[in-house]
Amino acid sequence: MRGVASLTDEELVALLVEDEKMAHALLEACGSLAGVAREERARLRMIGGMGAQRARKLQVAIELGRRVAASEGGAREVISSSDDIVRMMRPRLEGLHHEECWAIYLTTSNRVIECQKVSQGGVQGTVVDYKLVVKRALELLSTRLVLVHNHPSGVAEASEADRRLTRQLKEAAALFDIRFLDHLIIAREGDYSFKRSGLL
Repeated sequence: MRGVASLTDEELVALLVEDEKMAHALLEACGSLAGVAREERARLRMIGGMGAQRARKLQVAIELGRRVAASEGGAREVISSSDDIVRMMRPRLEGLHHEECWAIYLTTSNRVIECQKVSQGGVQGTVVDYKLVVKRALELLSTRLVLVHNHPSGVAEASEADRRLTRQLKEAAALFDIRFLDHLIIAREGDYSFKRSGLL
């Protein structure tokens, strides 16, 4: 008998929804497994006559995979580059339909002390209190800091609000000798790093 790792995407979905034609219709409508993961349940249940129960089962499986990937990323104790942060946070942020902002607090040797959600907003933005981000760094005795948020639009470009927040956080962190290493934006179409762009 073939192991599950050898199954195609369509075969895996067919096992979950217990219908081969429905799995084919689902992948055709969404384009890929990643597309399925981004769909809201209200739309999933309409595709191929899936219904609420099967759509919920599919979303449970997707969330389980997302959490496994996020926990594996979090197990990376030492951060050596912004790419490490992207790998760590993409599973947590990429499929969301709202914006979330997370702060990653590090030691001088770039070991992760804590990864904390600092705000949650709507589709077009979220409000971050940079003073609270720095306050938490002081509580943890963190000497380095990275900010990460997602763009549900799928486009990884920095807005003026993102630039303003980056400036404010950099200035506030510097007052306490905390190095603000990077501000990263994660989206379906890629990622944006303020450090890579020469803005930090």
